[in-house]
Amino acid sequence: MSTHAARLIALEACRGLPKPHQRRTLNGAAMPTGPTHQSANGHTDGQGVDSRRFRQVLGRFATGVVAITALDPVDGRPCGLAANSFTSVSLSPPLVAFCVAHTSTSWPRVRGAAVVTVNVLAEHQQQVCAQLASKGGDKFRDLDWTGSPGGNPVLDGALAWIDCAVEAEHPAGDHVIVVARVLQLDTYADGGPLVFFRGGYGGFVEPSGDVVEPA
Repeated sequence: MSTHAARLIALEACRGLPKPHQRRTLNGAAMPTGPTHQSANGHTDGQGVDSRRFRQVLGRFATGVVAITALDPVDGRPCGLAANSFTSVSLSPPLVAFCVAHTSTSWPRVRGAAVVTVNVLAEHQQQVCAQLASKGGDKFRDLDWTGSPGGNPVLDGALAWIDCAVEAEHPAGDHVIVVARVLQLDTYADGGPLVFFRGGYGGFVEPSGDVVEPA
């Protein structure tokens, strides 16, 4: 980790998770002593994985947040959605990927454009994220943006933008994995990233002491 490493700020929306179940061993294998069946507020996938527990555990993996934008080819209006399942895939060729729910009503509009644009959101853009994640209405109301080389919205304050062309879509459970080829990209505004962790949003602050390099 470099001297620019940072620590995560406490997140207002986060709540403590239940402690992991105690474990015992059986024939050398660790076995959970807590319940493994469906919970009151979740459901299983047919193989004993509770959906609420799945979210709780996977929520401990911090992610960045992006806005995927385009101009609707039908009416020319800006459209978009928010996602925290964005990742780089390949350097050669340059590929990125993100996941979209099958139930998304915004993705079909975005997908219709020849080029889509990934906006890397900054820590002060939580309201922008909420607006783009909402259902229906004018998601771009009161949002300032300029056009990327591909013509799509680059949101004011975003840390970076990436113009992409969708290459493949892979069905995966209740989502679709979208793989896109990077056409152009650049940094934009300065600042820290918007981070999603344990059900809430936050940012980073510089550490106050010396940073210890990992072994």
